[in-house]
Amino acid sequence: MDIIERIWEKLIEKEAVEPIILDMSSTNVPTDFFVILTANSTPHMKSLREAMLDLLHESGKEIIYYDKGDNYDWLIIDAGDIVIHIFTEQGRDFYDLEGLWIDAKRIKGKR
Repeated sequence: MDIIERIWEKLIEKEAVEPIILDMSSTNVPTDFFVILTANSTPHMKSLREAMLDLLHESGKEIIYYDKGDNYDWLIIDAGDIVIHIFTEQGRDFYDLEGLWIDAKRIKGKR
């Protein structure tokens, strides 16, 4: 099973809200995939971040950067070819990455 499928399954298991995965390879963004999801609360956001970090480490992915704080509307995990965006509901609506990258192919999820 590839890493994108494993990420998707973990997001479903952890009850991420409205997760989507965008194929960014046809855009000018220097990554292959955006994973965008919403958390229900600060503890849920932290749990999702830790689950994603664990999965990426287990898969041998190098973590280039991740937000370590807990009181944000948007947390980022940058693993090079995969960038994970974990939002609060307000943050996701405000930054609207799906709208910004409307031309990117959605390979998982819908919103």
